[in-house]
Amino acid sequence: QLVESGGGLVEAGGSLRLSCVCTVSTNRFNEIGWYRQVPGKPREFVAEVSRSGETNYADVVKGRFSISRDDAENTVWLQMNSLNPQDSAVYLCAATTYYSTKFWGRGTQVTVSS
Repeated sequence: QLVESGGGLVEAGGSLRLSCVCTVSTNRFNEIGWYRQVPGKPREFVAEVSRSGETNYADVVKGRFSISRDDAENTVWLQMNSLNPQDSAVYLCAATTYYSTKFWGRGTQVTVSS
């Protein structure tokens, strides 16, 4: 139900914009967000946006990443600026219903070269 895109290879200091398209209406979900995972490490929260537009960010991305949501387009974006090699990971979109059920996308790879 969630399809991510926009990942790729970028140099340190560069930017990428990730998209998460929901095949169902995003109105079904209270919170939609992004997580990231590196092999051998736990999945890490990155950012989320609620239906009301409230946003929440992990400390490591505050001031660099921006999440936005358009329910008319059933899409959530993650604008990532000032990327560094530590941001390299598979970025996964996650949508949480009002009943706290979480759905996951398959992810998109982000690689930041030094």
